[in-house]
Amino acid sequence: MSTLFEAAGLEQRAPRPLADRLRPKTLDEVAGQGHLLGADGPIGRMVGANRLSSMILWGPPGVGKTTIARLLADHCALHFEPLSAVFSGVADLRKIFAAAKDRRTAGQGTLLFVDEIHRFNRAQQDGFLPFVEEGVVTLVGATTENPSFELNGALLSRTSVMVLKRLDDAALEELLVRGETLMEMLLPLEPQAREALRAMADGDGRYVLNLAEEVFALNAKTPLSTKDLAKALQKRSPAYDKNREEHYNLISALHKAVRGSDPDAALYWFARMLAGGEDPLFLARRLVRMASEDIGHADPSVLQTAIAATETYRFLGSPEGELALAQTVVHLACAPKSNAVYTAFKGAMKAARETGSLMPPKHILNAPTTLMKDEGYGKGYAYDHDAPEGFSGQDYFPDEMERAEFYQPSGRGYEKAVAERLRKWRALRYEH
Repeated sequence: MSTLFEAAGLEQRAPRPLADRLRPKTLDEVAGQGHLLGADGPIGRMVGANRLSSMILWGPPGVGKTTIARLLADHCALHFEPLSAVFSGVADLRKIFAAAKDRRTAGQGTLLFVDEIHRFNRAQQDGFLPFVEEGVVTLVGATTENPSFELNGALLSRTSVMVLKRLDDAALEELLVRGETLMEMLLPLEPQAREALRAMADGDGRYVLNLAEEVFALNAKTPLSTKDLAKALQKRSPAYDKNREEHYNLISALHKAVRGSDPDAALYWFARMLAGGEDPLFLARRLVRMASEDIGHADPSVLQTAIAATETYRFLGSPEGELALAQTVVHLACAPKSNAVYTAFKGAMKAARETGSLMPPKHILNAPTTLMKDEGYGKGYAYDHDAPEGFSGQDYFPDEMERAEFYQPSGRGYEKAVAERLRKWRALRYEH
């Protein structure tokens, strides 16, 4: 149904953002999502067969989720019913499903596009199931959050998750060229400033066009430099949500860069998290964990460094204390790596759970009373300091349990000497 503004032709004459004017008219015009929309892509194959199934479009902002849904409805001759999970409730859904049933009776299908679908609670998500199963609607949900965490398993089992990519540099440049074509003028930017403009968009196609529109509006007489561009435009903060998937993605990247002995990448991810507003003490706690898990006994000093950096940050605060944490990041990444203690501890915990309450062997029990001495407590104990080379070779495991060798030093860093020492001691122990 058209509005009064549309009927009077006023809406077409109203100012429209550049991003809206450049909204793709066909799926071929959608930038940066060829892996989905190409002839061999999953959505491309559906379109080619003219058989559209329900799906979840998962990707960052400004990559074309709404546009793709609208174009799919047009291509498949479906009624397009947009809905925002932020502003809608159960009553809205009931009306939509009732209208979709009527439409279906009249021979027309409905594509229900639900933006921010993860905002619906579990019960509301369950409400979609019968209508999707019966084919009353073809559901296309859009989300910026990981569907695995935010959507019901039942809903996921009835939909295909399509992962949209953050727009790369080439796709952003393609959008800028389209904008120049529409505006019939070139962006007044030096080459490096143009590159900086794309970087400022952070993979968001809508945002890069909004930035371009601001540059066009400057009516600059000469091309702007990178410095001029930074003064004229406000750079947005990096996409980062301390309570969502991006938080876990970045801490995983930091941890794996440290484990992979790459101090440069580790510093980058550390800085990304700080720039996104992460609590430095959260990072400090993770660095302490890495010191034990990934370096361990190969360089015992790393744990001391991590704890000292944590105390330094508590003493100095931001931003001065962050340098101590950065120093720890470098120390961790450059240190020899060993997870031998981590692995040994897991093995010991497993054995402890399996063996229950086995008593220590009597020869290593103290015997403060006569009764305990009579029971054999402490009998035969060898005082290691009196033994040759300070090593008696006695067994300290329960009598009912076979010896286990949980700790296997890596042979790197400090553990190289430890490994040699343990080889010697183990050989002597088996001689007894």
